[in-house]
Amino acid sequence: MRDYLLVYINGKEHQLKGDQAFMRLSDFLRYDQGLTGTKVVCEEGDCGACTILRGSLNPDSDQLHYESINSCITFMSLLDCTHIISVEGLSENGSLNPIQQAMVENHGTQCGFCTPGFVCAMTEYVNHRVCQRGSAPEEQFLDAQQVRNALTGNLCRCTGYAPIINAGQAIDLQAFSTLQQRYDTPEMLAKLNDHQQMGVHLQSKNRIFYAPISFAQAAAFKASEDNCSVFSSATDLGVLINKGRAKPVVMTSLSHVPEAHEVKEQEGHVVVGARISLTHLENFCRSRIPEFSRLMRIFASPQIKNKGTLVGNIANGSPIADTLPFLFVAEAEIELTNSDGVERRVNINDFYTGYKQMDMAEDELISRVWIPIPGKSELMRLYKVSNRKDLDISTFTAAIRLKMDGQQIQSASVAYGGVGPNVIRLPKTEALLQGKTLAADVFQAAGEQARQEITPISDVRASADYRFQLAENILRKFYAELGETVEEVMSV
Repeated sequence: MRDYLLVYINGKEHQLKGDQAFMRLSDFLRYDQGLTGTKVVCEEGDCGACTILRGSLNPDSDQLHYESINSCITFMSLLDCTHIISVEGLSENGSLNPIQQAMVENHGTQCGFCTPGFVCAMTEYVNHRVCQRGSAPEEQFLDAQQVRNALTGNLCRCTGYAPIINAGQAIDLQAFSTLQQRYDTPEMLAKLNDHQQMGVHLQSKNRIFYAPISFAQAAAFKASEDNCSVFSSATDLGVLINKGRAKPVVMTSLSHVPEAHEVKEQEGHVVVGARISLTHLENFCRSRIPEFSRLMRIFASPQIKNKGTLVGNIANGSPIADTLPFLFVAEAEIELTNSDGVERRVNINDFYTGYKQMDMAEDELISRVWIPIPGKSELMRLYKVSNRKDLDISTFTAAIRLKMDGQQIQSASVAYGGVGPNVIRLPKTEALLQGKTLAADVFQAAGEQARQEITPISDVRASADYRFQLAENILRKFYAELGETVEEVMSV
């Protein structure tokens, strides 16, 4: 167990103790290191001005894996054994790199405040594509849609997006040197790997951080300390801290637990470790649970998905959490591990006992999630309704799953979010659908029944009346969208 953090910044080693270990990454870069290219605007992870690149150890490779994240809601304590690259670290031999040069030549900046974030976000996308295809990628340039996808998490107030998209399309991928080629020295990788095997226990005058190497150790620490916060990625808690609505003083993290970084297919389930990012999960589920993977494309920006975890979304317990309706209809199980290392599983439909209240003992924490892989004779659709398609919090969420026997609905599972204090199943609507054949009038009746089972409120995102209407319409939409899918399922 060591009493310091090991972090690299633009290739330079840093060992952090005391107050430094609890700083926001954006503050550490700007005020401690003088790297003022990283800008802070919203302090919520929404605008992308603070975007930097985080290099993490990759168990499947002898190189670091680089992803863009929001530095304004990231804390140094969560960056142990990583390599951080700020916009200053992207230049090559004192000259602009191809992405920076393309922004200049295509007039992709006016005031320039948001530009470093755009450059870092685009660097992640280009770096990933070049790494995927080796040193001589088949493609030489990106198309406009690829650029838009890469920049979903970045906002600009004055330039206008056309010049920025033009700049992204002008980048010569074959002239790009990967971050791994430039920075991943054997010495850095060896030191990060060695330190990853050790837990961390450090403190400042009034704060404590503990990152052990097992679930049981973390659970024991959580039980022994009053008001201990279990940090996953702080995509939500970081916002609360920035806005003065939370001030955790005792924190633990599962970042050094090897099993927390595993995602695998086992016994007909996708088994998701507590530290698996949503980006990683989206890619893993693409061929296994494609509908869930499709939903996660619009879960949040790349910067948030690169940090956020499924377990964090579950533990936060929000009634509008995007992943929960799917987990409810999938009958996913939450694996809890206690301070003795004993595991138990709870069906997620029984896990929430009230608003943000869970069936979890003081000496337990969420270690994994077991998600049954839907069968081929099933119809499933997941819905997220929000004011914007990308980068927005849900107004209403829904998951509808039907097990079919020929043309007859053998069983139905329906879950809604944003219509009560928790995500809920709709048992009366499910009973109405069971045994019926697929028909418009059946889903019209099911929608009318769904209205009777929810208790929405009016808030800043939508009125109660709007949510009542969505509850009805989403079932009609489900039927209207089935199309050829019905024939495929019935032929199984």
